[in-house]
Amino acid sequence: MEFKKWLEKRVPPLSALARNMVWTFDPRGRRSRVKLRAMKDIHSGERCVLIGNGPSLQNTDLSLLYDEVTFSLNRGYLFYDRIGKPCTYHVTVNGLVVEQFHTELDKLDNTRFITWGQRHPLSRDTDTIFIGGPMLDLSPRFCVDPTRDLWTGATVTYVALQIAYFLGFSQVILIGVDHNFTTPGEANREVVSGGADPNHFHPDYFGKGVRWQLPDLETSEIAYQLARQAYEADGREILDATVGGKLTVFPKVDYVQVLEQPYLSNSSGR
Repeated sequence: MEFKKWLEKRVPPLSALARNMVWTFDPRGRRSRVKLRAMKDIHSGERCVLIGNGPSLQNTDLSLLYDEVTFSLNRGYLFYDRIGKPCTYHVTVNGLVVEQFHTELDKLDNTRFITWGQRHPLSRDTDTIFIGGPMLDLSPRFCVDPTRDLWTGATVTYVALQIAYFLGFSQVILIGVDHNFTTPGEANREVVSGGADPNHFHPDYFGKGVRWQLPDLETSEIAYQLARQAYEADGREILDATVGGKLTVFPKVDYVQVLEQPYLSNSSGR
């Protein structure tokens, strides 16, 4: 019995070994790793805008983002017409989103990051960059190399922050990260929408009949704290320009004013 416990601590489970083998040898895994490594720090010293999907986007002028480097998340492509073009990058980690909307994700004309475990519904011919490999959601941490592992922190926003860090951005501006949901229920519980979506910027985001998971705001706050610590330790910053958002982890700034100012990195290392 003691030997068994000793062995379990030192030898990964067979399932983990199998996942690692697939990530290592699958052509999509190899292609994703090559692309990711070529992208490391390509935005060093730059700023980006990470766009959440909260109802506050209804009161946010997205046309101001036309010349910015931007991230959209999950079904954020539904606001592309308000910017006037697709976001620079798109990130999806939620399995229910990929399962129900993979056809729409396949058609996006931008650089897409999707977690490796959600690859199966997507076209094998897609240019999607898969992230996280076999090591996803093991323990709370800020991951600096998405070719190896990722902690999702219960929110796609946190995954996007890790990717933005890997790409070298010195400043990330958050908008639409309301951190507030009207639908009650246990965190992470799967539910089926009964009508128009009150929790996101578009009534059809998770419209009638769509399956989705209730948010885990407590875990998300732990993740956001880790992101702030990692950015600030490296001389970078995350600013929250969400209109009326409930998140209190990051410094608050005015959306219009912060975009009016040309960004100059204050980091000596970037």
